[in-house]
Amino acid sequence: MDERFLNTGWNRYEVERAEKLQRQTDEVVFADISANICGIAMKNPVMVASGTFGFGEEYAGFYDISRLGAIVTKGLTLEPRCGNPPPRVYETPAGMLNSIGLENPGVEEFIRREWPRLCRLGIPVIANIDGDTVDDYYRMARRLSELDGLAAVEANISCPNVEKGGMAFGQYPESAYEAVKAVREGTNLPVIAKLSPNVTDIQKIAEAVVDAGADAVSLINTLQGMAIDIHTKKPLFCRTFAGLSGPAVKPVAVRMVWQVYETVKVPIIGMGGITSWRDAVEFILAGASAISVGTANFVDPFAPLKIISGLRQYMTNQGIKTLNEIIGAAH
Repeated sequence: MDERFLNTGWNRYEVERAEKLQRQTDEVVFADISANICGIAMKNPVMVASGTFGFGEEYAGFYDISRLGAIVTKGLTLEPRCGNPPPRVYETPAGMLNSIGLENPGVEEFIRREWPRLCRLGIPVIANIDGDTVDDYYRMARRLSELDGLAAVEANISCPNVEKGGMAFGQYPESAYEAVKAVREGTNLPVIAKLSPNVTDIQKIAEAVVDAGADAVSLINTLQGMAIDIHTKKPLFCRTFAGLSGPAVKPVAVRMVWQVYETVKVPIIGMGGITSWRDAVEFILAGASAISVGTANFVDPFAPLKIISGLRQYMTNQGIKTLNEIIGAAH
């Protein structure tokens, strides 16, 4: 047994149980849970959300990450960013606030340092990009399109923790359209638009990005929230507001996936508070063709594998042969 497991707060019994679960998953014949998102073939519909999995290297010490459906990279910008000053995270009831500020090495360093390893994983890798300007989105999309084997580009128009760009583009149909249109013009790869929940009408935003050329949408990103330090009597975060994620946001996320499924006819990647296979099934029934695990990775590194196994077992028990049979079935 790898001793690194024991540094995560897991006891030996929990680690052995997780390893046994992986062996059982390999031995049993389950229902077909393969997925396809705008031409991206995945062995299962379980992805990991941008910003919660780094570039995969950290989690590779826990398990074979090629077991995942796909990996979405940490958010990338044209130039390196140091991110926001600490504190950056704060635990809340049923969730957490984060204000990382898109710390990342920049596109060129990502290509030099991270891509040679990621391209050998044997699973789809999706690059998440965030721009200060519309031209930033175009330039990053064009540069990343030069990578042999990159599966798609996810346009992050929903990050609430930066001064410019991000959520500023995703709050209005017109600006969302312009940002996604720039990505579409910069690449021949599938384009996924990551939508913000901090809007008055998620359906109008979804329509705008699809009109701009998005092949799929992912939602939701974090909800805006804040915390106040009762000792200093000041906001805890330097930017005052931060992004709320975790189980607390799940009902909002399910509702928005439902609404978007009723509005546009492109695949939906659902996320927001998914911690178990039951959560994943709920999102799929609401209309998601795939799901992304985010905050749960911080609590339990094995959460994505448990969700994959549980989803297979659920479908087998229900007599469901393929994933398509239950996508949007609650409608």
